[in-house]
Amino acid sequence: MMLTLRLLAAFLLLPLFAAPALAAEMAAGHDGFLDLTTNPWGIAALVIFLLAYTLVVFEEVIEMRKSKPVLIAAGLIWVFIGLAYHGSGKQDMVAQVARHTLTEYGELFLFLFVAITYVNSLEERGVFDALREKLIAMNLSYRKLFWLTGFLAFFLSPLLDNLTTSLVLGAVVLAVGSRSPAFIVLACINVVVAANAGGAYSPFGDITTLMVWQKGKLEFAEFFAIFIPSLVNFLVPAVIMNFAVPDLVPEPREGKVEMKRGARMVILLFALTIVTAVTFRNVLNLPPAMGMMMGLGYLAMFSWFFKRYARRRNRTDILFDSFRVMERVEWDTLLFFFGIIFAVGGLGVIGYLELLSRTLYDGLGATAANTIIGIVSAIVDNIPIMFAVLTMDPQMPAGQWLLITLTAGVGGSLLSVGSAAGVALMGLAREQYTFFRHLKWSWAIALGYFASIGVHMLINADKF
Repeated sequence: MMLTLRLLAAFLLLPLFAAPALAAEMAAGHDGFLDLTTNPWGIAALVIFLLAYTLVVFEEVIEMRKSKPVLIAAGLIWVFIGLAYHGSGKQDMVAQVARHTLTEYGELFLFLFVAITYVNSLEERGVFDALREKLIAMNLSYRKLFWLTGFLAFFLSPLLDNLTTSLVLGAVVLAVGSRSPAFIVLACINVVVAANAGGAYSPFGDITTLMVWQKGKLEFAEFFAIFIPSLVNFLVPAVIMNFAVPDLVPEPREGKVEMKRGARMVILLFALTIVTAVTFRNVLNLPPAMGMMMGLGYLAMFSWFFKRYARRRNRTDILFDSFRVMERVEWDTLLFFFGIIFAVGGLGVIGYLELLSRTLYDGLGATAANTIIGIVSAIVDNIPIMFAVLTMDPQMPAGQWLLITLTAGVGGSLLSVGSAAGVALMGLAREQYTFFRHLKWSWAIALGYFASIGVHMLINADKF
């Protein structure tokens, strides 16, 4: 961990100790771009990025949505780049990078917009509530519920995403463990680890895997090569924590929750949308976001037919409006991605990502670099980290791209604040599942982390 922090500090502080120089006086850097890492504009951009990210970290304390500082930071970083390149004759190169980054964000935005709309539709139809009540009614012991919620998180996360999965199963944990604080803590940790591990072996399980897939670094089927390493990542800490889970049976709750009419069709259309997106990418060689948008059309048409059906039968209580569901999309998250992608892209133009690439990938080697980056993702969000790696584009075989996909996906489990799943559960189980209670078991999670890397390098040796 100390080595990781030193490397991170070196990356962040190196430009501050270098002698500043004017952009016009700089030699051409990476791929013909100016090297701005020691330029006042470049240093100012780095400082702005760090300040914005600090505000993101303290989002709940200062009650400022995370998208606001990064949108401002992204704009300022590109303003500084434009000023540094003014009069250099290379403004067109910068504009081309900006347009390319905008295209990348546009594809990611459309993909996520459709996925979130479907998840919101499933929630509106009561699918998640019905699942929660069904699990509670099974009258299982805390240990069995510990394993059941863990495995459900591991296998649901690739289909939904680790954030949604953790929230749904976290609600189950809180409902059945209201009289056992010890169970709540251990089950929450287990759900976070399982959801992050499950999201790592599917292009749909996490934003980082989606980014790697859309970038074309790995084919859809290749992600499943890290299924067993991901499973090991989940099982090692789960087996260790199992012995601390109370072996008691919680009292069942009364009441029944059923899915609304049309819920099964929405589930079917969501599955069909995923198949469509995969077909667009693997068969037609077209952006998967186009397939997702076609899937949004499926949902919109179903909404129209279902609305007519409900009105003919005078059943306004079951009406489903796809556009109202779209209004509930989490815009703060989507705008946050815009700011992060453009801010990190700007740091790449300045030259900081190439500096980081030389420090890690050229200096330490791909295996060590990818392992360290996974650990860093427990401190810094894995989305900007993965985007930075993709922007650096180190020349690596498929085995190493699978490794960085694995480590960036599961490394955030080391700390409760290291992943969206952990942060969401801390908000859901406030004062029960906390940073320090998670930290108590970080050593077990770390064992699973390194075990998964070892298993990957053993069973996928032919991919390196």
